[in-house]
Amino acid sequence: MPTSLPEQITELWERRDELSPADTDAFEVVRQAIDQLDRGEVRVADVTGDGVADDEVTVNEWAKLAILLLFRLTSMETMELGPFEYADKIPLKQGYEAAGVRVVPGASARWGSHLSRGVVMMPSYVNIGAWVGENSMVDTWATVGSCAQIGANVHLSGGVGIGGVLEPANASPVIIGDECMIGSRCIVAEGARVGAGTILGAGCVLTASIPVIDAETGNEISRGRVPAWSVAVSATRPRAFAGGEFGLPCVLVIKRLDPGERHDKSKLNSILRDHGATV
Repeated sequence: MPTSLPEQITELWERRDELSPADTDAFEVVRQAIDQLDRGEVRVADVTGDGVADDEVTVNEWAKLAILLLFRLTSMETMELGPFEYADKIPLKQGYEAAGVRVVPGASARWGSHLSRGVVMMPSYVNIGAWVGENSMVDTWATVGSCAQIGANVHLSGGVGIGGVLEPANASPVIIGDECMIGSRCIVAEGARVGAGTILGAGCVLTASIPVIDAETGNEISRGRVPAWSVAVSATRPRAFAGGEFGLPCVLVIKRLDPGERHDKSKLNSILRDHGATV
């Protein structure tokens, strides 16, 4: 018989087609797993280093299976919070004051997401399974998708869209390293990764298939992975097709930051202004 919580979750997943909201024992097992995610005792993905290299991220598949099981074991219900009404299967997160988290009216986070001490949520949204590190800001209309991993001291600017990924369960989520600035209206999705200390200029689209190019050499650095301590902006590169030549999107690394430069706002502004870019 399975004994550990991961083993119990895996066993439930193997017979998921038999489960329903009436299975209270199964729900209790899943509830324990979601509570651990909510408190930050377990993460969907364990991140070491800057999270850019493949061997620095370990996906805890059982935790994602617990989230998927939660949807099977819960029913739709109406929730009234002050003047607001919701209809969903998963309750909203609670206990912000005790956790040291500031949540501005209009913001919401689902139970099973973790907001570390010092996090500020402007009117925005954080989905189940996501992790947001200490002293990070989720700015107005920014969204943090399911299971995304956001580092400490990160600023997700207005309108940023961080993609989520629940299935397949072994898929690595979006990872934003510590000390990052993600510019307004950026989209980071499909398990893309941004290394620690990076500035991602406004309007960048970074997915698993988007080329990341070094501006000095013109060489492709990677697909969907921006190196740590760099400044990167939205760009295009020409590609020939039968109907003509078109510019396809890419992310251009225009600067590698020296120690201390990430926090020198005047120097960063000069770098971006010189390249006609903004955060």
